[in-house]
Amino acid sequence: MNKSNTILARTKSFFAEIGDMTYFAGRFFREVFSRPFEVRELMRQCYNVGNRSLLLVIVTGFILGLVFTLQSRPTLMQFGAESWMASMVSLSIVREIGPVIIALICAGRIGSGIGAELGSMKVTEQIDAMEVSGTNPFKYLVVTRILAVTLMLPLLVILGDAVALVGSAIVENLKGDVSFTLYFNQTFDALKFSDVFPATVKTFFFGFAIGLVGTYKGYHCAKGTVGVGEASNAAVVYASMLVFVVDFIAVFVTDIFFTV
Repeated sequence: MNKSNTILARTKSFFAEIGDMTYFAGRFFREVFSRPFEVRELMRQCYNVGNRSLLLVIVTGFILGLVFTLQSRPTLMQFGAESWMASMVSLSIVREIGPVIIALICAGRIGSGIGAELGSMKVTEQIDAMEVSGTNPFKYLVVTRILAVTLMLPLLVILGDAVALVGSAIVENLKGDVSFTLYFNQTFDALKFSDVFPATVKTFFFGFAIGLVGTYKGYHCAKGTVGVGEASNAAVVYASMLVFVVDFIAVFVTDIFFTV
């Protein structure tokens, strides 16, 4: 009986949190179009999100291209299909692997950082002080961070995909004696609008999900240092789950509208 009550309580808590997060998202859409517009803070957050994640994305993308090509090459060689390497790698990375892997990396890097930062401000009552002083903390802290992650993640994904293709081209050049010109000619011949456009659009939703979860967990952080750690950890877990959910929806919609 106690076990069933525990499960019921956790289920209620889960759906209650979904409701709170939905209300939080609705408040974001109301605030984002109202004055004043915190443009300077938005630019600062865009710089922080992009600059602090730049090296991590570059390294991740490069290793992704290297490993994916090294692992795929022996299988293609068994069927005598090495000439399809550039097409297969480019389509796989641009369509799915690149956006999802880089979004998960950013969920860990950016989501946890936002959750810990806002959680620390909540614990030290800086958010309450902003409200007392007449500043809108939601507008200044939440809206700017969600917008920054939404705008910067697509750029990071594009950069990561490009670096991954460079890493793949290096492996092909060394292993298969394929020139960089030939490799990238085959890459761009394989990629179509229906491959690039949906993959780019869904990264905006990835960024929104990461920013929303990070700010929500930090803004509603429990009191104490333990609460800050829990907010940071929960931001990573929830953001990663949302990335997969959004990716499933995006793939489902893409299959309906872009499949010939």
